[in-house]
Amino acid sequence: MPTAAAPIISSVQKLVLYETRARYFLVGSNHAETKYRVLKIDRTEPKDLVIIDDRHVYTQQEVRELLGRLDLGNRTKMGQKGSAGLFRAVSAFGVVGFVRFLEGYYIVLITKRRKMADIGGHAIYKIEDTNMIYIPNDSVRVTHPDEARYLRIFQNVDLSSNFYFSYSYDLSHSLQYNLTVLRMPLEMLKSETTQTRQESFDIFEDEGLITQGGSGVFGICSEPYMKYVWNGELLDIIKNTVHRDWLLYIIHGFCGQSKLLIYGRPVYVTLIARRSSKFAGTRFLKRGANCEGDVANEVETEQILCDASVMSFTAGSYSSYVQVRGSVPLYWSQDISTMMPKPPITLDQADPFAHVAALHFDQMLQRFGSPIIILNLVKEREKRKHERILSEELVAAVTYLNQFLPPEHTIIYIPWDMAKYTKSKLCNVLDRLNVIAESVVKKTGFFVNRPDSYCSILRPDEKWNELGGCVIPTGRLQTGVLRTNCVDCLDRTNTAQFMVGKCALAYQLYSLGLIDKPNLQFDTDAVRLFEELYEDHGDTLSLQYGGSQLVHRVKTYRKIAPWTQHSKDIMQTLSRYYSNAFSDADRQDSINLFLGVFHPTEGKPHLWELPTDFYLHHKNTMRLLPTRRSYTHWWTPEVIKHLPLPYDEVICAANLKKLIVKKFHKYEEEIDIHNEFFRPYELSSFDDTFCLAMTSSARDFMPKTVGIDPSPFTVRKPDETGKSVLGNKSNREEAVLQRKTAASAPPPPSEEAVSSSSEDDSGTDREEEGSVSQRSTPVKMTDTGDSAKVTENVVQPMKEVYGINLSDGLSEEDFSIYSRFVQLGQSQHKQDRSSQQLCSRCPDGVIKLTPISAFSQDNIYEVQPPRVDRKSTEIFQAHIQASQGIMQPLGKEDLSMYREYIRNRYL
Repeated sequence: MPTAAAPIISSVQKLVLYETRARYFLVGSNHAETKYRVLKIDRTEPKDLVIIDDRHVYTQQEVRELLGRLDLGNRTKMGQKGSAGLFRAVSAFGVVGFVRFLEGYYIVLITKRRKMADIGGHAIYKIEDTNMIYIPNDSVRVTHPDEARYLRIFQNVDLSSNFYFSYSYDLSHSLQYNLTVLRMPLEMLKSETTQTRQESFDIFEDEGLITQGGSGVFGICSEPYMKYVWNGELLDIIKNTVHRDWLLYIIHGFCGQSKLLIYGRPVYVTLIARRSSKFAGTRFLKRGANCEGDVANEVETEQILCDASVMSFTAGSYSSYVQVRGSVPLYWSQDISTMMPKPPITLDQADPFAHVAALHFDQMLQRFGSPIIILNLVKEREKRKHERILSEELVAAVTYLNQFLPPEHTIIYIPWDMAKYTKSKLCNVLDRLNVIAESVVKKTGFFVNRPDSYCSILRPDEKWNELGGCVIPTGRLQTGVLRTNCVDCLDRTNTAQFMVGKCALAYQLYSLGLIDKPNLQFDTDAVRLFEELYEDHGDTLSLQYGGSQLVHRVKTYRKIAPWTQHSKDIMQTLSRYYSNAFSDADRQDSINLFLGVFHPTEGKPHLWELPTDFYLHHKNTMRLLPTRRSYTHWWTPEVIKHLPLPYDEVICAANLKKLIVKKFHKYEEEIDIHNEFFRPYELSSFDDTFCLAMTSSARDFMPKTVGIDPSPFTVRKPDETGKSVLGNKSNREEAVLQRKTAASAPPPPSEEAVSSSSEDDSGTDREEEGSVSQRSTPVKMTDTGDSAKVTENVVQPMKEVYGINLSDGLSEEDFSIYSRFVQLGQSQHKQDRSSQQLCSRCPDGVIKLTPISAFSQDNIYEVQPPRVDRKSTEIFQAHIQASQGIMQPLGKEDLSMYREYIRNRYL
């Protein structure tokens, strides 16, 4: 009986496109190149796409024979070697999809990739380059004058900019969903295996599983959540005709990973942002929501914490927390034709029964469970009504919807005018956000795949006992989600999400037993690393939606940004204004074409001829939609029954239909993530296996001074971090001096003093690496041509430099520790008799180690080999005889192991 479940690894990771005059042959293989699949694409159809997938798994030898026959059969003359009939067109790593405008179909292939993150051995790649190939042959091509313009518009969506994919990890779902599926009861998996077996024609599906009893493993593959898939429309035409391994779903947003080193224990902090493909677009052209409840600029952000010392979903420790940002779910817009920096907000349709908000929150209840918490950051008090219009309408909608929900599952609404608090000198923005974050995390909880640590019983914490969510025998589940919004959902939203993420990170670290209290302070290496990750995340999302990087940052609200950042803020504001005024319309057309919102059709207006795309995104304007939902029971009935759990994660018949379950041998490559990551059967290098160079707290943030506590949870001085000390300075002496003066820097201000609010609306950009901190100790530099003479203003005391005063005598305790250290060094190798006699006269309490080396002499000059036992001698003699062709008889265990290797490698 199978005893475990594992995600199915796609067997199509390397592709080669071969070309003949009549067909394209797309050959895909797994990474080990032991299993192959072949797609045949017809090139004789001018406008139709004809693809044949025989669903047969080829061996390497079979594929070579197939390609050889194709080459021979497509030559102009039989036996002629000069003109080959089969050409190798391009090598790739995946198929983005197929698209057609007014002529024939194109195939879009991923030709370059870069590893961005690793979650339990499952690699996440970023698309670096793509290739778009026209399929029909030139002899049958029917040209159209507008084809080239459509092609340019389509290619304006830069696939090499923040598009991500994985061969084994479902990026469209959260970690909680992916691991919940793997924990499904075995009885459910068995029933699903019998239902899905008929659709598969793999010759390896059940090989050897019946006879080998308990060696089987269930492989699980779930359907992606199409809301966050960006090439769903491009793959839709082949979805039902090819094997699922050909379907590579990509997401758009952000993915970053950093290493938090806790006394040598590596912990990966990963941030994944999934941008919705529904009602997607640019800043002023996509506001509010459409008729189906999809809102503009909707991004799901997930922070994942995992112990990197154990690479396994079943044995490792994983934790995640999810939050969402998105435009206010109402019918509203802003007219940009007036060329104003802040166009007036207009409510386009009256919605007294909050129909569009009901659809939106119903989606959220189904995906996240309850409670849904809204953090509304728009302005409440204005001289002229602008942002307050949205607040009033949102309050009315939430109040209306809440009166029909059960009291324990109502939508929680938190209004907070962040701009007013920012301008006030009496209020502390981040302190207030921290209070909100604590209450939010306590209500929603977070996900962790292991039971509470025993340390929570030994050292009970009041905050931990008040934590919400759902506690299960195998860990905790997050129920509900925080939904943050301002007007643009960019600057203020990113800062608020960072504070909530920082609070959740403390609970995650505490749940994994890495800190003693669920609390993190600013100016620690861990928070600096997390803040940099969140600012990269905010910059990326801001560029995608607003056309510029963040203007308001965490440093702005802490009031520690240097004055030189104000000029950068002005440039970012101008860049955003220029992008919104002149280039957003073209970007919106490209997104509409890429996502399949607009389909070019002969005889109908072209994309650039449409006065607006309102009718494309609001389907109820083009046709009558089905019967409207009830004004009172506005939710899906199945969703409300299982609250507070999210309906998508409940084990029921509807959700089981979304899974593909297969039974594999435990050594099968499609479920063996260890072989997929380390690849023991091939010659590889460390550069290839560990190619991900991520930010490390020890290398990039820990001070380089002597005697500093290496803990990433220790509060540092503002100019003490690794980046501000070393940076990118060209002058080595300056770096050394900066390292010395870091010890004499003024003490760090308290969190209350530092976390003050900003008085203006201008933001701050990330400080350049290598720039001298504004708060560093003053240093005088003089250049004299040949050499730079560096002088310090103040001579530092010896104790501040070295941590001790060398002129003082050693205490007895220090001397005893030093004696133990010396004795340990002497005991590493076997000593001669004199040293042994010396060791016998050592004082009591000194550790005496027995040398583990068997060498009688072991030093840098000579080594006397040890005696070899009989068994080792026989093994060595057998090895020598094997090289001469004299083979020893194999035992039963050796034969069994060899058969297993041959079957997994070649059959």
